[in-house]
Amino acid sequence: MFRIKAIILCAGYATRLYPLTRNKPKPLLSVGGKPIIEHIIGRLDGIGSLDAIYVVTNDKFSSHFNEWKKGLRHPKEIVIVNDGTLSNEDRLGAIGDIHFVIERERIDDDVLVIGGDNLFEFSLLHLHGFFLKKKRSVVALYDVKDRKLASQYGIVSLDSSHRIIDFQEKPAKPKSTLASTACYIFSKDDITELGKCIREHRKPDNLGDFIKYLSSHREVYGFAFTERWFDIGSHEQLREADEWWSAR
Repeated sequence: MFRIKAIILCAGYATRLYPLTRNKPKPLLSVGGKPIIEHIIGRLDGIGSLDAIYVVTNDKFSSHFNEWKKGLRHPKEIVIVNDGTLSNEDRLGAIGDIHFVIERERIDDDVLVIGGDNLFEFSLLHLHGFFLKKKRSVVALYDVKDRKLASQYGIVSLDSSHRIIDFQEKPAKPKSTLASTACYIFSKDDITELGKCIREHRKPDNLGDFIKYLSSHREVYGFAFTERWFDIGSHEQLREADEWWSAR
């Protein structure tokens, strides 16, 4: 059976959420009575081929995640990886952190990547099934249904087979309203392209840089879902997510 690893990106410093995140990492903030990261891990349940979850964080917050892990009971192996950075200024960025984990842990499997502030209600089993069908890397997409709102996200255009044919980062004039969410499954072959992307962009931060790079060299597909999605980047979005999950 093909194995898959999960990487949850938790190495950011979330300066827009100060003072809440000055001394606490954003993924450990409570939404609906439990940390954001536990909602994400709950979504991973059921993927039988997934055998390890890597939580990549930084030197400032690694002790917070180690302490959190002590009280967590989960059947999958959970590994806390410290990328060694200390501030927003020296952070590795999303692409750098994925590459760091891949190299340090010597991962040679398909990889499911989720942002540590990415809350969603769709089934990762459906995304994984789409990945197995296409046998290519896939990106989870959400239709924001508004061109003005679309200008705030990485926007994807698809062909009739759901292949990504265009990617724009926060475009002034979006070609579609399909937003790239912080949820991806990369084939182990495509993961090898990370190093090339880093060299080409010097220090790429946004995963959209990798999607744009990868889709221009190989087939990458988009999987659009309709269930609720929250991108926790502001106090307002955090309150909205907390209210929604608390009412469920």
